[in-house]
Amino acid sequence: MAKIFTWNQLFSRRQFIKGAAGTVLGASAGLGLLAPGKTFAGSSSSIPADSAESRGIKKVTTICEQCVWRCGVIARVENGVVKKLEGNPDHPNNVGKLCPRGNAGIETLYSPDRIKFPLIRAGARGSGLWRRASWDEALTYTAGQMKKIKDKYGAKAMMFNSTDNLSQPLFEILLKAYGTPNYGTQRSLCFNAMTTGFYYTYGVPQPGTDYKNCKYMIFAGRNLAEGISNNETQEMIEMIARGTKVVVLDPRFSKTASKATEWLPVRPGTDSAFFLAILNVIIQEKLYNQDFITTYTQGFDDLVQEVKEYTPEWAEKKCEIPGATIERIAREFAAAAPAAIAHPNWRTSNFKNSFQTERAIAVLNALIGNWAKPGGLIPDQEINTAKLGVLSHPPFPPAQGMRLDGVPWQYPLVPLSYGVIQTMRDNILTGKPYEAKGWLISRQNPILSIPERQKTINAFMKLDFVAVIDIQASDTAYYADVILPESSYLERYDGLVPIGDKIFIRQPVIEPLYDTKSSLMIYKELADKLGLGDFLPYKDERDLLAKQLKPYPISLDELEKAGHYVVPNFQKDYSKDFEFQTSSGKIELSSSIMAQMGKKAVPTWDEPPRPSQGHYYLLTGKTAQHSQMFTQNNRWLLEVFSENRAWLHTSVAAKLGVKTDDKVILESDVGKVTIKAQVTEGIRPDCIFMVGGFGHVSKGLRSAYKLGASDSALHKTVTDPLSGGSALSETFVTVSKA
Repeated sequence: MAKIFTWNQLFSRRQFIKGAAGTVLGASAGLGLLAPGKTFAGSSSSIPADSAESRGIKKVTTICEQCVWRCGVIARVENGVVKKLEGNPDHPNNVGKLCPRGNAGIETLYSPDRIKFPLIRAGARGSGLWRRASWDEALTYTAGQMKKIKDKYGAKAMMFNSTDNLSQPLFEILLKAYGTPNYGTQRSLCFNAMTTGFYYTYGVPQPGTDYKNCKYMIFAGRNLAEGISNNETQEMIEMIARGTKVVVLDPRFSKTASKATEWLPVRPGTDSAFFLAILNVIIQEKLYNQDFITTYTQGFDDLVQEVKEYTPEWAEKKCEIPGATIERIAREFAAAAPAAIAHPNWRTSNFKNSFQTERAIAVLNALIGNWAKPGGLIPDQEINTAKLGVLSHPPFPPAQGMRLDGVPWQYPLVPLSYGVIQTMRDNILTGKPYEAKGWLISRQNPILSIPERQKTINAFMKLDFVAVIDIQASDTAYYADVILPESSYLERYDGLVPIGDKIFIRQPVIEPLYDTKSSLMIYKELADKLGLGDFLPYKDERDLLAKQLKPYPISLDELEKAGHYVVPNFQKDYSKDFEFQTSSGKIELSSSIMAQMGKKAVPTWDEPPRPSQGHYYLLTGKTAQHSQMFTQNNRWLLEVFSENRAWLHTSVAAKLGVKTDDKVILESDVGKVTIKAQVTEGIRPDCIFMVGGFGHVSKGLRSAYKLGASDSALHKTVTDPLSGGSALSETFVTVSKA
């Protein structure tokens, strides 16, 4: 009888050899075994011994993946070991600088908790019992389960899920070739309100912002000093340093608020009242750009009628910002136009009215005529980006059946490429409009990210089959049936990255340390076993990249050596700057599509809920040292941010008799967690804040397991019917001393 090992057991080399021969392995063996070889300096991990070809010192240019920003990296490799990561000064996403997460990519590479070979579940789902498998067995098993589901229930019973990454286009080809309509992303947990709000105003999901020439900036919850978007964060700091007026609306005194000219501790969910009142002042005092409005917009008269009642005095009662302050900011903002920006923001999964907030922000920018002007909004940059060669493949089969996430039958305004992942999860449990049977998940962590974590775990337990592609044993991988281990970003190729007139490459800086593959090859080999290989017509990663480079006179070898390629004589198409992809061809202050669908066509007020007596708004956000749900097992980053805490206002803490680092209990309608307190004046008394991404349940993440607390264990599932965004801040909690 094969011996079964648990997640917490450590293994000798002898046990590892037995496991490789077919013994059922626990996760500590299958995921966390220290491989033979020499120890990497500064880390307790071990790495394989050097090969003859890897000796010496070299620098290799690649692209970071410690978050989604894709900064340029130069890796210093000595004797086959990555010793240092530096920012690439030629890459526009970071212009030579790396954030804490980017610098810690070495620990991600050499982490003892890397998944080192394919694993197939060998016990009950979620038991943490695995056996090692070959790639052929793991892929054959995965394809077999996917074929079984398709043959018995139809392709619609299989769900595909991924997040923003360079291999995502190939993942989307695979799911379309399979024929399922069910595709989930992280977008409804992040920025659906912002992208749909701007899409139904300008016809583009997110314009850029010209920090370098901006004279006045208003942020509503955007915390660039901690939710780092590298070059954008740099530009913001430089903008502040040269004296640009920066106003931050945020219930919490974030690091961005600490850098601002003015911090406005707005009541959560009432940002739209602030912006509607700004619109009221600008219209009533005729501070708008009449020529721009006449030439490039439609619906101004409808907007005028709507905002008449939204005076600064009215807004003061809603958002708890003095009416005189709102009036002053409106005049200052208009005076700085067109070099003034009400920032589109990013993570706008806050309230059901966040869509209306983003519509008001989009319309405010239009009124002052800052589109394509220095210091204003920058048109969609994809128009003026170098184009790659494309793969030629057969037509996709028609997707059969309604989508499980309610798009478009429940959420008609949500783009198909976004989806509503929390509704997909809910409908797995309800079995309506039909039963889901399988889930293929790549670089996503639904169990930690979707509200009501236990609900998500229950959904996983109901499925016939779950496959996960990841580099580590995430909470989601812990509940999978098969784990297909991806090589880390420092060991693999991904699709090429065009930015403006340049094309960048992610390439291996060392050979893979373990029996892992790039996602490009996992998708390709899985497609082959599904009989869908013609849809991903490349032999290997280099063949794919060569096809992408085909329009240009440069070889892949040359691109690898140079790190990037500058397209000669690249011409930016300025004619697109004022072509708006809306029904009217203009900026729609009053949305024609929303009007056709019987929705309020202009930005409007939608009263958000308030917490009852003894309850508090639960706010969540980012820290500069971690990326969403991914880096909490990185030991280098845990040295500088070890766990999340609950921010309590001093007055609340005093009532509870709580000091910083005392444990408190937070409880919502759906869950309860214990977490350390951080007592501060830097938050409204009616709010509690916690950084997301902690409280992992996977025992394969030995540094992060049970460290801190999970916000998804507390969040209720509340969805905006317009944007599909998850209204995370409509969760209210009680707090007590543990």
